[in-house]
Amino acid sequence: MYKNDEEIKRVKGFKRNSSLEDFLLEVNNDLWNTEKNLLDIKEPKYPLIFIMGPHRSGSTLFLQWIANLNLAYPTNMMSRFYKTPIIASKIQRLLTDEEYNYRNEIRDFNSDINFSSENGKTKGALAPNEFWYFWRRFLPFKELDYLPTEELFEKVDIDILKSEFAGIVDVFEKPFALKGMILNYNIDFLDKIFEKAIFIYTKRDPLTNIESALKAREKQLGSIEEWYSFKIPEYEELKELNPYEQVAGQIYHINKALESGLNNVSENKKMIVNYEEFCENPKKFYNELKKKLQMQGYSLEGEYKGEYKFNVTRKDVKDKNIIEAYNKFCK
Repeated sequence: MYKNDEEIKRVKGFKRNSSLEDFLLEVNNDLWNTEKNLLDIKEPKYPLIFIMGPHRSGSTLFLQWIANLNLAYPTNMMSRFYKTPIIASKIQRLLTDEEYNYRNEIRDFNSDINFSSENGKTKGALAPNEFWYFWRRFLPFKELDYLPTEELFEKVDIDILKSEFAGIVDVFEKPFALKGMILNYNIDFLDKIFEKAIFIYTKRDPLTNIESALKAREKQLGSIEEWYSFKIPEYEELKELNPYEQVAGQIYHINKALESGLNNVSENKKMIVNYEEFCENPKKFYNELKKKLQMQGYSLEGEYKGEYKFNVTRKDVKDKNIIEAYNKFCK
């Protein structure tokens, strides 16, 4: 299983359950031979929706919002079958889809998707999951959570990756939305291998993004001194700085990489979602997403019936250390 320094340093309540990890690995290995027989579809029929952006930029809220639309997404249930997501999709539909509900035999799963989370972690079998174990199956990262795109083309089993996504889409019969932030620096890789895709760039006010990321460090790792989230290409230089500058640098470099990567993506395959604007008017972004999907051959039916506003969780950052760090990188 995937362990790094961050995982070892997690505080109680955020540490992984080793018994669960071992059992999940056993179950996934048991099912893998069956999964391989399902890898016969080579291209996703409907678009994949990749949510990109810095950590703590509103990506979890946006995925929870998508989960309340008529779109597919990775759930906590599916995440337990990270090596066999097509089988997971079939099991999920069998157990939770109203089409297969026989006399209310199974009503135990939580199908009410709310907008609460704790550092990206949600609760409920059908709540959205970050799906990092699935991604790490394919990405041969080592010290850094990064490889140049040319190396990814050499080392990633692209055929299986595409077939897994194609199989998931085929089961759900609709677009599949998930976080792709582990590849923030490799949008060109995803863009080249998936013809039908939309890249959602969640972008937050840098000062509140920095503050939120620092709070996540403290909450999950017990100290703002410890590195939190993916180790980006600039990790080695950033780790020598103070924690405030580390986080400011993280946010700055990730945003810079995303802006650069999206420059070469066609307009029908990208959206920029400003967190504060999204909280103020989600319907606006529903209409934009609907148009992007239509451009790629999928009709999102009906008028918007979701939340009409969200509370912006952080405003008016006054911490002098955050402002100084922001000024060093972000101005």
